[in-house]
Amino acid sequence: MENEELSFDGKILNTPYGKQDAYGALSMPIYQSAAFEFATAEDMEDAFKGKTSDHTYSRITNPTVQYFESRVQAITNALSVTAVNSGMAAITNAIITLAQSGSNIVTSKYLFGNTYSFFATTMAAFGVEVRFCDLRNADEVESRIDDNTCAVFLEIITNPQMEVADLKAISAITKQKGVPLVADTTIIPFCAFKAKEWGVNIEVVSSTKYISGGATSLGGLIIDYGNFDWLSSPKLHTLAKEFGKASFTAKLRKEILRNLGAYMTPQVAYQQSLGLETLSLRYDRATTTCLQLAERLEKHPQVESVNYTGLPTNAFYALSNAQFGNKPGAMFTFNMASQEACYNFLNKLTLVRRATNLFDNKTLAIHPASTIYGNFTPEQRNEMSVSEKTIRISVGLEDVEDLFRDFEQAMI
Repeated sequence: MENEELSFDGKILNTPYGKQDAYGALSMPIYQSAAFEFATAEDMEDAFKGKTSDHTYSRITNPTVQYFESRVQAITNALSVTAVNSGMAAITNAIITLAQSGSNIVTSKYLFGNTYSFFATTMAAFGVEVRFCDLRNADEVESRIDDNTCAVFLEIITNPQMEVADLKAISAITKQKGVPLVADTTIIPFCAFKAKEWGVNIEVVSSTKYISGGATSLGGLIIDYGNFDWLSSPKLHTLAKEFGKASFTAKLRKEILRNLGAYMTPQVAYQQSLGLETLSLRYDRATTTCLQLAERLEKHPQVESVNYTGLPTNAFYALSNAQFGNKPGAMFTFNMASQEACYNFLNKLTLVRRATNLFDNKTLAIHPASTIYGNFTPEQRNEMSVSEKTIRISVGLEDVEDLFRDFEQAMI
């Protein structure tokens, strides 16, 4: 059977190695080597000039990492996949590939804290303007785009605000304007969301989350779907004359990735390849539990409100259901009466861990306003709709009854 005919899990489990393993290993070995030997000087020259796919140095490519990339490429039907050492590395490398001094990025203020800081502070220092707008307002998005716009960036469900953008509406605008749509899809994994089908051009993912298989390792992915005409890019239009729809990948792999040194390590690639193999099973379990917990907490007298787009009462339910199905991720938030009430709840938890990160096999709870957004001013948190009354829950693989009992005793 051809690999293209296989199911999602079939593709993960049956993606072939680039070269046959000498010992017939069923799991891709960890190629723990910084450099690779060549038979001749001519072979080495060809490899360094990119005339062959041979590996030269593990900061640039590595067999174990390349195999992980090929498995993700098989399940996403992407033009290319580049594995890096964190989700933030995925965002920074992707944006630096697109942006230059004088260009601008259109995005929302509803962003993960470090992403917001990267746009508003780090990129601003290099002459890149960030234009914050309401991504729910198509007219506003369109009005903010001009000839110097290098990307529209969004999170498919914002963290922790849980806002959902209309991807069809935004991708229609970006296509008409000739601007790439870059989406952080970390909150919904590949088994439940096909970014390419919704008009995304470049997808960035923190593979630390669902893919790692229980928070085993840090990693990130940059996925190029080859569905954008780079002739309209302020930075890549010259390159597009040579590389066409592969221009983003060419710029990323031949320059940005090499110069910033953010390539994934072989140990992490091995761990995350194993994580891929159980992704569908873990996601189904975690999201089923997540929905059940959200439904129960909606009725709890100590809870002011629950924010999960899988609830019919949620303002984004219809849009979320259309884009992501009835189990949109294993994260939800809820509001209590005050920050003090939130702290009391967190301090009484005995099973649920007080920790950051998302989509560990263990359920995690955090107070975003005082942690992830703790260094932001109250005014900034207010603009970003980060409330001090909010607790964020990342649901793991525990039994739902065990988790709810822990929630209940912590509410007393």
